[in-house]
Amino acid sequence: MSSLEFNHVSVTFADAGDTPLHAVDDVCLTVPDGESVALIGPSGCGKSTLLRLACGLMAPGAGKVLVDGAELTGPRRGTALILQDFGLLPWKSVFANAELGLKVAGVPAAERKRRTETALAQVGLSEFRDAWPAHLSGGMKQRLAIARALAQDADILLMDEPLSALDALLREQLQQTLLDLWLTRRHTALLVTHSIEEAVFLGQRIVVLSPRPGRIHALVENPHVGREGWRASEEFFAVCTEVRGLLDEGVAASGAATAEAFATTAPSAEVQR
Repeated sequence: MSSLEFNHVSVTFADAGDTPLHAVDDVCLTVPDGESVALIGPSGCGKSTLLRLACGLMAPGAGKVLVDGAELTGPRRGTALILQDFGLLPWKSVFANAELGLKVAGVPAAERKRRTETALAQVGLSEFRDAWPAHLSGGMKQRLAIARALAQDADILLMDEPLSALDALLREQLQQTLLDLWLTRRHTALLVTHSIEEAVFLGQRIVVLSPRPGRIHALVENPHVGREGWRASEEFFAVCTEVRGLLDEGVAASGAATAEAFATTAPSAEVQR
């Protein structure tokens, strides 16, 4: 497995009017080998930007992203990204979708078949190997997206709101699937979510980000992830309450800082006259 590190990472975009938009500011975070970390914060705080950095799809404007101590300069085969919209090709079968990453990587056919069959079995889709994505339910489509990542034998699994489009009961079932896979494989996992309960159920640590530009407002240790009955425990609800309070605190602190900055830069009444 592999470690992932954000070393003083900042990202600034230019919008259509060339006005700089500061998305992420000086983020320092290490995800050790085999750890599961959840990122949570307000919309637009840079969570998805951090995932794109982590998978090498973009480079930071400042700082470095490191995998196993080496600077990441582009996509790597050992990193898999699971998206909210599944990313399935409707003209390919379940099996062909699951093996796609391996085929692109040039893995020999026999090895590709073995790894894809194993991945489909892990998510309970073996009997649907010849079906088309259009014939799958939303939960099955997401399990297929997970299988594609597993077939790659990824040691870093990045997830961007992977379950947000599902109903509550199915979402909890797939949260358990993700947890079971992590407990079995012990891959390094980085999950972006808007759900406090999902973050607390899946993240050994929970990173609370401030409103844009995204900064780390707080880190919550959550060592009981994977414990039997964790979701129904008093400790689970206590951590949820803590994270909720930190999110509110981060928004309030950001709003106060913005107001203070505006007050110090706005023209005085004398100047305005």
